[in-house]
Amino acid sequence: QVQLVESGGGLVQAGGSLRLSCAASGRTFSNYAMGWFRQAPGKEREFVATISRSGVNTAYTDSAKGRFTISRDNAKNTVYLQMNSLKPEDTAVYFCAARYYGGLDVRSIEYRYWGQGTQVTVSS
Repeated sequence: QVQLVESGGGLVQAGGSLRLSCAASGRTFSNYAMGWFRQAPGKEREFVATISRSGVNTAYTDSAKGRFTISRDNAKNTVYLQMNSLKPEDTAVYFCAARYYGGLDVRSIEYRYWGQGTQVTVSS
């Protein structure tokens, strides 16, 4: 069992930045590929970014490329999502998720463990 707790969400103006954190506990963090997903009101949950167990490999949805950066610190059992140049369409609840011994995967069904989410609101 892996417990995930997100933090760092909030209200920010368009063009601003936020850094989300996801603290993991319960199992060996470095055994899990990690992902960030988001869900806006009335929409399906969608993939944002993922990072390999070592942190060497990453992947992003097209809308996040060049603006968001996923990273991890295995010594701190934490994964981060640095979000710059935020847009109103980035408004959503952001979730982190863990995939045991998995590689990069954009499909939410492949992630077994999920946090409760943190709200990000970008005003225009």
